[in-house]
Amino acid sequence: MQQVVLTGPGVLFHRDVPQPPSIQGEALFSIKRIGVCGSDFHAFAGRHPAYIYPRVLGHELSGVVLEVPANEFGIKVGDRCAIDPYVNCGTCGTCRTGRTNCCEHLQVLGVHRDGGMQDIISVPPRLLHSSEKLSLDQLALVEMLGIGAHAVARAGLHDGQTAVVVGAGPIGLGAALFARETGAEVVLVEKNEDRRAFARRQGWNTLEASEEVLGDVVFDATGSAIVMADSLNKVSTGGKLVFVGLTSDPVALDDALFHKREVTLLASRNSVGQFPRVIKMLEAGTIASDEWITERLDLVNLPEEFARLIDRPHLIKAIVDMECSSDDLAGSQA
Repeated sequence: MQQVVLTGPGVLFHRDVPQPPSIQGEALFSIKRIGVCGSDFHAFAGRHPAYIYPRVLGHELSGVVLEVPANEFGIKVGDRCAIDPYVNCGTCGTCRTGRTNCCEHLQVLGVHRDGGMQDIISVPPRLLHSSEKLSLDQLALVEMLGIGAHAVARAGLHDGQTAVVVGAGPIGLGAALFARETGAEVVLVEKNEDRRAFARRQGWNTLEASEEVLGDVVFDATGSAIVMADSLNKVSTGGKLVFVGLTSDPVALDDALFHKREVTLLASRNSVGQFPRVIKMLEAGTIASDEWITERLDLVNLPEEFARLIDRPHLIKAIVDMECSSDDLAGSQA
């Protein structure tokens, strides 16, 4: 089967490998769609603190069940599913408190262990979330949307408040969607004009990075240490600053302002229990993100195309489509 592996910063290559064997208690899963995440770009650039090379990337995944043992989750052969990529141990103190996203032994597919940039993967059935209604594209966006859902839940945002989301990439747009679901007024701040224009077409109130705004809760989804520090300036007195993006660089906060406004600083890591909620909302049409897919690639040509994606100013979400060849994609883009 085909596989793409990141052997070190800036070095991706395609190779043929044997199909993984059936593992007792796990399902064999055919990968059909792979969402390219900002953390994949950071890993490619050598700027993500969690990656160890070599690594098969890919944690925003959808596909079809090929084999599955009897299970309590209702997963059966032929099901279209999204994969929850967070493999927690279930026994550590953190897991026992329900914060499985912070498991002391957490293994994230595509980050700590090999992920979905390959034809077939073996996963525990408990990580599979099926839907008869959603397309494979929609299912590949579930994990990404869960990040924003968790961040909003973490913040305790509620009706009547103002939420400022810094960064109008996929994670920021997801946070904005779930912030709006609480009844809060939402403002998006983005320095990239292409992304601002995209957000405006989606109906969002957008501001340039230089414009002043204050929010009861500010979600920083940039992963830039400089911007994360500046986001403190956008938090109202008594408000909350939520770091959704991740950086390996130190973040230098203005302590005098931090204390003056008595700001609460929160980190939001991964998500907990958000897959069923996101899937139900997508099925009901409560949230929509189909238009976010602005690039479609095939796995074979991914190594040579990956670096070019990073510099495309209009990029919102790239999807690796395992069912398309490069000729199919070229035809669809003509």
